[in-house]
Amino acid sequence: MTDTATRATRDYIEQAERFGARNYAPVEVVITRGEGCFLWDVEGRRYYDFLSAYSAVNQGHCHPRIVQALVEQAQRLTLTSRAFHNDRMGDMLEKIAELTGFQRVLPMNTGAEAVETAIKAMRRWGYLVKGVPDGKAEIIVAEDNFHGRTTTIVGFSSDPDAYAHFGPPTPGFVRVPYGDAAALEAALGPNTVGVLLEPIQGEAGVIIPPDDYLPRVRAACTRARALLCLDEIQTGLGRTGKMFAYEHVGACPDLLVLGKALSGGVYPVSCVAGLSEVMELFTPGTHGSTYGGNPLAAAVATAALEVLVDEGLPERAARLGAHALARLRAELTSPGVREVRGRGLMLAVELKAPAAKQAVRALKDAGVLAKDTHKTTIRFAPALVIDDEDLDRALDLIVPVLNRA
Repeated sequence: MTDTATRATRDYIEQAERFGARNYAPVEVVITRGEGCFLWDVEGRRYYDFLSAYSAVNQGHCHPRIVQALVEQAQRLTLTSRAFHNDRMGDMLEKIAELTGFQRVLPMNTGAEAVETAIKAMRRWGYLVKGVPDGKAEIIVAEDNFHGRTTTIVGFSSDPDAYAHFGPPTPGFVRVPYGDAAALEAALGPNTVGVLLEPIQGEAGVIIPPDDYLPRVRAACTRARALLCLDEIQTGLGRTGKMFAYEHVGACPDLLVLGKALSGGVYPVSCVAGLSEVMELFTPGTHGSTYGGNPLAAAVATAALEVLVDEGLPERAARLGAHALARLRAELTSPGVREVRGRGLMLAVELKAPAAKQAVRALKDAGVLAKDTHKTTIRFAPALVIDDEDLDRALDLIVPVLNRA
């Protein structure tokens, strides 16, 4: 194998395209190293990472405390399966429970697995507690949602790229417009067991609902005796300037889905945290995962959560996000920019024309890595550890590029 430093970017891309399924269209850069808010490509060029692996690396790339936890645990014990207890999982579960305020936590691996777990929890509660006739449970979801890519999840997506030719869709889901509390309330019925929402829709383009939306949904769920489940895989763990995005409006869910930054981008870890009366309905044999809660994952997640708290990263995101949002709104003067929006360090610039991919390529050439969505929107999500000076230097690169859009 040729040494990394001497292989050209094109060689790596052609190799991946020759042997891999082409279910992604990555920005044409090949990354070999990361540290904090920076990434380096195989040709030695440094970039500001303004995607943060879709908010998986809120703590920054290769945070030394998280990496140390990984290395130390990997040298001792990595996997037992859930057939046995291990000495690391309890610490992780307790820390998640303390941080979220929920009594019970069920660990999984990927975000989509955690969403599937939440769906099963809502249905099981609906049948065993609410008394919905078996096979009739309904879960309300939002238009333009993104909760993962399993066959069940894509079946209730409104994005043709996600669901086309993967049917038939799993029944039992009702879609309503996002941000419209009245429409959601009207959709609640006797067979509704839960409502599954993102507090801010990330993949849709950082769509922020009205401040009264989640509180009204929370109240409607309580009246209808339905569970409220919030998918905070992308918005949670400091990204929006609070530990959890729902805290901005005070609408506490019954179930909370976490992933991505739960491991600081070091290892796949996800979970559902929820009320005891819901989570305790899972009994041996009803759900599980060989890798879920494994000691390596537990050590990594425990360290990742400690970093978030000890370094005050949600508070940093609030302060730096307000600064970035103000600069972008003041300095993006191009008539091609439709809107700048964001909360904390979860930001987006929407263009009037479907030129987001071209803008992302131009940003890459300028030294900033970001990602487009829905043809007109560029998302910006730097690591929460970015300092003031680097944030401003990155914005100094971003603004001229987007003013040419």
